[in-house]
Amino acid sequence: MKTFKVLSAILSYPSAELVAAAGDLAAALDTENLLPRSQRRALDTFLRELGEVDLYELQERYVILFDRSRSLSLHLFEHVHGESRDRGQAMIDLKSLYETNGLGITATELPDYLPLFLEFLSTRPMAEATELLGQTVHILTTLAERLHKRQSSYSAVLHALIALSRATPKADELAAVLPDEGVDPDDLEALDAAWEEEPVTFGPSAAASCGKDGLIAKLRAARRPAGADTNNLS
Repeated sequence: MKTFKVLSAILSYPSAELVAAAGDLAAALDTENLLPRSQRRALDTFLRELGEVDLYELQERYVILFDRSRSLSLHLFEHVHGESRDRGQAMIDLKSLYETNGLGITATELPDYLPLFLEFLSTRPMAEATELLGQTVHILTTLAERLHKRQSSYSAVLHALIALSRATPKADELAAVLPDEGVDPDDLEALDAAWEEEPVTFGPSAAASCGKDGLIAKLRAARRPAGADTNNLS
């Protein structure tokens, strides 16, 4: 589905090719016509901005938002597991789901990167893609609110994804998303401290739970009450 591929592209690091393709991206959205009118208009504004703002500035904005701010990370499991070992097994399972369905990724790509997840969804039937996207709606909603708070036009992309998911987040899911650390992206010492946690670990030692149901469990892990069996989350 082209709509998922378009949203994947515009959530990726801005490039000259992306800017040049803004018109084609808008046309692809119009062809499928999957988005409500309000989200579609907001995306038009976003795509026009791509063509009007200097590329270097677009890239700088992107880095400040998504690379320097942990609470705006585009890695889905970051908002559920942080850098714990649970995230490592979750990404192994997600990578397995991709490969089982014909999407190979490189060794340098993290499976939970939102643009990559959307690329995968673009290859799936609409019902399945919508179901899987819906499992992330609490994360998408949190990101949309945080981007809106920062007056970022990227909030339009997240609101489009929420609309596509056809899901409504539950209060306990939203409450369990890791909090906004509120670190100034220009304060490099504070950023280092915020990111200084246990590294993500991969390997066969964690319990295996591959497949779509395992993915859903991990994307919903933030809703589990304190004291839940962590073996079922990893």
